[in-house]
Amino acid sequence: IRYRILVEVRWLQMLSQLPEVKEVPPFSAETNDFLENFLANLGVEEASQVKQIERTTNHDVKAVEYVLKNTFQDVPELAEVMEFTHFGCTSEDINNLSHALMLRESTIRHVLPAMDEVIDAIATLAADLAEVPLLSRTHGQPASPTTMGKEMANVAYRLKRQRRQVAAVPYLGKIAGAVGNYNACMSAYPEVDWQVVGHQFVKDLGLEPNPFITQIEPHDYIAELFDATARFNTILLDFDRDVWGYISVGYFKQKTIAGEVGSSTMPHKVNPIDFENSEGNLGIANALYGHLAMKLPVSRWQRDLTDSTVLRNLGVGVGHSLLAYQSTLKGISKLEPNVEAMHGDLNTNWEVLAEPIQTVMRRYGVSEPYEKLKAFTRGQRVSAESMRDFVAGLEELPEEVREELKKLTPDTYIGNAVQQTRDLPKHLAD
Repeated sequence: IRYRILVEVRWLQMLSQLPEVKEVPPFSAETNDFLENFLANLGVEEASQVKQIERTTNHDVKAVEYVLKNTFQDVPELAEVMEFTHFGCTSEDINNLSHALMLRESTIRHVLPAMDEVIDAIATLAADLAEVPLLSRTHGQPASPTTMGKEMANVAYRLKRQRRQVAAVPYLGKIAGAVGNYNACMSAYPEVDWQVVGHQFVKDLGLEPNPFITQIEPHDYIAELFDATARFNTILLDFDRDVWGYISVGYFKQKTIAGEVGSSTMPHKVNPIDFENSEGNLGIANALYGHLAMKLPVSRWQRDLTDSTVLRNLGVGVGHSLLAYQSTLKGISKLEPNVEAMHGDLNTNWEVLAEPIQTVMRRYGVSEPYEKLKAFTRGQRVSAESMRDFVAGLEELPEEVREELKKLTPDTYIGNAVQQTRDLPKHLAD
């Protein structure tokens, strides 16, 4: 309602600035001050008036027009031109601009800052845990080690890419009449270039004019915005599940909060509920975003009304996304890395060193290196002692190479994971 009123008032002010529209002379400073004060103080009272009238009109935008006309009656300059309220407009002229302004405000003021908080929190985890070795798991099975910090860095970078795409989506708008051709305005004032006027009006609102429209702005940019946000959400959901898993296997402990209860019957429980709540809200948000992104760009011929009821739910997905971001942040704030548990898993999986050893064997021309390591390690637990004994028996390798391989441990076989993590800030910089 607030933005519909804003658009209607700004359009009337625009008409007053067109010399060809002599019937709406330029407003005095006092009248413009009245309008600005009216807009600045819009509240529940005005919204209630709109909803009251809407009960009779059964038309939301027409109700806004009637409220404005009632308001303008007390101001002489406005009373004389109040029939130019909503001049040449279709309801969708007002609605599409209002929706764009709402989405822009919610994204810039709320969604993007919340995304930044999440990215920063995960990037901080990456920096703090950059050198903490972690047993990787591919297909759920022990694999070449990495560091916990590197895994956090992966997520932070992925989220940042999607955040940039969310921020880059333009907010499009139009004010071009019933079928997008300025028919009504041109019939009244053919000497005015209404397309130029309409485009400038959209720009003055801080939006980007869409040059090709029907009765509606086709909502493609909304689909782009929600698809990009859904990708951010999907990556965050992936993070929630991974951290949930790390908590489950003991790689993270959770700080206990005095008074909190984990289970109504099991007093010991400290559940990862924040990540679970985030996952649930992200699922709801993305279900809505997916429907909106698929439905809104589709409209029969020059317009049907199926988008109207759907557009009333624009904020629902945004709300669930923000709830999810808050839950993830709360969960992160409770995490305490359990370095001993991570080291313990690495120390019981020496077979992960089969990869570097067979790779070095290839370099020095040892025959069937993969097959030899496969026979030695596959499906078996390998100890530090047995692995070093295996290396000692590789007489085809130079002595100094065997000594270097003997020094290798699962904790140190992490490639350049630390350096990649240290490089994260430059990849996150805008």
